[in-house]
Amino acid sequence: MSKITKVNQLENPKFIQPVELIYTQNNQEKKWEAIISYDSVAILLWHKQKDSFILVKQLRPAVLHMQEDGYMYELCAGIIDKDISLAQIAKEEVLEECGYDIPVQNLHYLTSFFTSVGTTGAKQSFFYGEIDEDMHVSDGGGIHDEEIEVIYLKTSEAKKFMFDESFQKTPGMMMAFYWWFDNKR
Repeated sequence: MSKITKVNQLENPKFIQPVELIYTQNNQEKKWEAIISYDSVAILLWHKQKDSFILVKQLRPAVLHMQEDGYMYELCAGIIDKDISLAQIAKEEVLEECGYDIPVQNLHYLTSFFTSVGTTGAKQSFFYGEIDEDMHVSDGGGIHDEEIEVIYLKTSEAKKFMFDESFQKTPGMMMAFYWWFDNKR
């Protein structure tokens, strides 16, 4: 069982930067606390032979800090921390997290949107890709100390899953499912 054992203030963060923003709105100076963070990509993967979405399940300590269970069901995703195309970053994330070597040309950019707008305002670029077992080259699971579980969610169970509150999930994943049902089925 995972649990938070201590909370420290960050002195030299690697991935985020807490800041105080001072801005003017209607000629009045205001302040807002925010976090400068990386933009990201997220990929909705649909497995042709399994008629399933491929999701990842991983511990999110920020959720664990606020909830009893910090494990989240999410789309395959990753931060934009390299000077390469968004599609190439998406391809690398699919390989690292899910174990599929999907060709860049099979990743279709759909749209982008902003996440956590009350705190970060980071932009997420959304891709869609269809995969099959010929692309399966490893177990996935992430790199370094990541512990990512690859989940196959049957397409027929996705709508029920979206509204089952016993599964902690991200709104981007739910939006992706809506897109898929509206555009692919």
